[in-house]
Amino acid sequence: MSTNITTTCRDLDQLLSVAQIACRLLFQECYKEGINNIFITETYRSQERQNYLYAQGRTRPGQIVTWTLSSNHTSRLAWDIAIGPPQSLYDEVTLTRVGAIARKLGITWGGDWTGNKDRPHFEVPKSWKMPANYKLEGQVIVPISSKKKVQLIIVENEEETKVAQAWNPASKAIRTETESYIAQAIKEGVIQESHLEDLRKGVMTTDHLLGLFITIQQRRAN
Repeated sequence: MSTNITTTCRDLDQLLSVAQIACRLLFQECYKEGINNIFITETYRSQERQNYLYAQGRTRPGQIVTWTLSSNHTSRLAWDIAIGPPQSLYDEVTLTRVGAIARKLGITWGGDWTGNKDRPHFEVPKSWKMPANYKLEGQVIVPISSKKKVQLIIVENEEETKVAQAWNPASKAIRTETESYIAQAIKEGVIQESHLEDLRKGVMTTDHLLGLFITIQQRRAN
């Protein structure tokens, strides 16, 4: 990940696991509502970059792009989106539709803020939980440019079904085997270390594990 303050990070893996799941759920539900031309424009932002952006339009030339020095981008809990063709980049109608979906999922939408609204902005607290009756139904492809569309890949095979059925957090043997599997994927550079931390903290859900399994299999195949 680049540390250049002028460079935008669009890597979903740079967010905390809870924000990654929330973001994927939001894109999944948007896809199901026919909104498949949205994409990520920024995820994690260092405090140095936040300071740099805050200076724009104040002590540095340009239009004001942020109203705060304290952003949940720096806490790895926020992401920004934009709209691909045929709509304009920040089409208000589409962003409002996405905002309404986010509201149902308990995700904060910047368009609901009083005062300085930030319609492309979404965030969650560390305590966010996936609402009842929702789940990640497969691998959610979250685009980072307007050249790709949101996708929901539902892959069902015997091996993945066994993973879902076998997962039992109370079983030490299963936890040990799963920890070894995830640790190896981290060593290969396939996934981020935060997933292992989730397992050890006891917050690894079946949906999270299955999505992680699909991700590891696909990235190893590539």
